[in-house]
Amino acid sequence: MSPPVAPAGWSRWLVPPAALSVHLSIGQAYAWSVFKPPLESSLGLSGTQSALPFQLAIVMLGLSAAFGGTLVERNGPRWAMTVSLVCFSSGFLISALGAATEQYWLIVLGYGFVGGIGLGIGYISPVSTLIKWFPDRPGMATGIAIMGFGGGALIASPWSTQMLESFGADSSGIALAFLVHGLAYAAFMSLGVLLIRVPRGERPVAGAPSVLAGPQVSARSAVRTPQFWCLWVVLCMNVTAGIGILEKAAPMITDFFADTSTPVSVSAAAGFVALLSAANMAGRIGWSSTSDLIGRKNIYRVYLGFGAVMYALIALFGDASKPLFVLCALVILSFYGGGFATIPAYLKDLFGTYQVGAIHGRLLTAWSTAGVLGPLIVNWIADRQEAAGRHGASLYGLSLVIMIGLLVVGFVANELVRPVDPRHHVPAPKEAADVERQQPESA
Repeated sequence: MSPPVAPAGWSRWLVPPAALSVHLSIGQAYAWSVFKPPLESSLGLSGTQSALPFQLAIVMLGLSAAFGGTLVERNGPRWAMTVSLVCFSSGFLISALGAATEQYWLIVLGYGFVGGIGLGIGYISPVSTLIKWFPDRPGMATGIAIMGFGGGALIASPWSTQMLESFGADSSGIALAFLVHGLAYAAFMSLGVLLIRVPRGERPVAGAPSVLAGPQVSARSAVRTPQFWCLWVVLCMNVTAGIGILEKAAPMITDFFADTSTPVSVSAAAGFVALLSAANMAGRIGWSSTSDLIGRKNIYRVYLGFGAVMYALIALFGDASKPLFVLCALVILSFYGGGFATIPAYLKDLFGTYQVGAIHGRLLTAWSTAGVLGPLIVNWIADRQEAAGRHGASLYGLSLVIMIGLLVVGFVANELVRPVDPRHHVPAPKEAADVERQQPESA
């Protein structure tokens, strides 16, 4: 499938909505917890078993993004969005069959493996195209799209809950909910497939810098540079710190204030989770847009340095003040979302637009690592502390200290980032020829 080239007069502001249609759909992954209780009761699963489809989906997201990134660059965003649509929707349909027949392995296969491939390809599908359309504001452009992934759960969570209430929380009701999800997301994602275009030439709009301005590095060369691995550490540490709170948010705030005169109710804890999702989404567009003004290295200094301060405040004073706890957690989650949205622009600054989608895909293996590392640190330590007879905020003291240490490691890695050595650059004539071959003469 050839990348469709925009005709003369095409508005670049039509590209972010195309990206949003995909990211808002695959962002459903953050609402998987809605299906956990009914799956556990109807299929007799443990909490660990019911989490397996989500965990596998996140692992497959990183792996498919890493191995499929080059294909995305070669075949273009429409091909990638189509693959994402087919895999993500098929994952729900396979899961519907698994729920209807009470075969849990089909749910793991469908949502976790097949759907996870759709997550990874869909996540990186618009990134390179957005950066090429907005060379003057790459942070804002990628922030708009990636904001959709963070905000997808705000739509999917109440929608899924309502479906389970209407269809029933037994295996047949879950199957019907999965079926509706698969069909509805296929229709919505098709809007992005039909709308997406790549820019014609090196300057998508008058006055904007050329998309080929600055150094250009291939994906194969990028992974051999220290800059790539420094950014891998930066992203991994930032995500680990954020997802550590996100995955344990409701029980964490409940435990912190369990021994006070004003304990947190279940409904209040749920509201706290919703607030964190909103902060995650807002940080993706707000902080990434700010990075266009103050620079990518500076914004990661904020994410990592100020994030460590927020964790320190929670560790020292979090159980003494609910407003302080909530405020610090919201800031940390805004940094978590902002880190995701800013990293493509950081990669563009260092490696150019030549194969930035493929490079971004390889870097997302840091997300897969952090998706396991963050929850493991918080849950394992909390379980150990509880077994030792501790309770309340003391369950999380050591975890918070570890998170501070990880953020400091990320801060140091960010400071080590330097411009890429010219020996890794793609020669300009060769690159121009490659780009010309990738763009057909007509849409």
